[in-house]
Amino acid sequence: MTQCERESTLVPRFSIVIPAYNDWIPLKQCLQSLAQQTNAPEFEVIIVDDGSTEAAPEYLRSAAPDHPFTVIQQTHAGIPAARNRGIRAAKGEVLLFVDADCRLQAGCLTALSSVIADAPQHDCFQLRLVGNCSTVVGRAEHLRLLSFQSYMLKPDGGIRYLNTAGFAIRRERVDVEAGVFDPAALRAEDTLLLAHLIQEGKLPLFVPNAVVEHAIPLSLMQCVQKDIQSVSLQHKAYGIIASKGVRIRITNRERLSLLRSMWKEAAQKSIGRSAWFVLVARQSLQRMISLTYRCLRIRPATQV
Repeated sequence: MTQCERESTLVPRFSIVIPAYNDWIPLKQCLQSLAQQTNAPEFEVIIVDDGSTEAAPEYLRSAAPDHPFTVIQQTHAGIPAARNRGIRAAKGEVLLFVDADCRLQAGCLTALSSVIADAPQHDCFQLRLVGNCSTVVGRAEHLRLLSFQSYMLKPDGGIRYLNTAGFAIRRERVDVEAGVFDPAALRAEDTLLLAHLIQEGKLPLFVPNAVVEHAIPLSLMQCVQKDIQSVSLQHKAYGIIASKGVRIRITNRERLSLLRSMWKEAAQKSIGRSAWFVLVARQSLQRMISLTYRCLRIRPATQV
């Protein structure tokens, strides 16, 4: 493991942990969005290179940001393990997890810090996620995020949704050595964490003014390929969730209701119905692959 670090004598408000696995192009834009934060509290950035097969670019070595900046390299162990590694290096009061393909809007950290200060009874915070509407894939993601976050939001401000594209937790509430994420869950680790919180009677507090843009750098075909690959990787997380007896997935009736809501939103928000069709196609494909995968795994046991 190699590590480069720029130190600061101040205890930062945020430790922003960003795992990377060959995500160097979108990561550069993510880091630029952090440099452009307005009136932001002190923060540090921790990049964890999860054994990338592509060499880290020069900008990571030559950049001299105003905030403390750490790059950690580890052998490939998966994104959850990379986030946990970042936690152990963190010094901030609050851990903020962001994905490499995300960009924080200018006042994001200021808005998040204000809400955290005003809500001492809450330990976890879900930032508002939006999509990049420059492509049909981005518009579909924007429609999904817009509708799903609204649907999962509770009257008291809690949200039955957790996405590590923008999620924060107070460091004092974390077992630093054990980490926050289950390294066995290579996908859907954030959903597994939500199940843990629900079991404890907690939900993340939604922070609508702290906005993170999820800028998907993939084409539609690349997204479909990723959806197919993700199904088997998600199985471990959903198996653990099922063993807890916690219901995470929405019912078919709720799904249909949500799709109808998305159809209306697509027209009202000028997102376009094409984005709705892309979204439905991807979700239908994911659902069919998931059901097929589960049937294939169950069949041998029923034949014994």
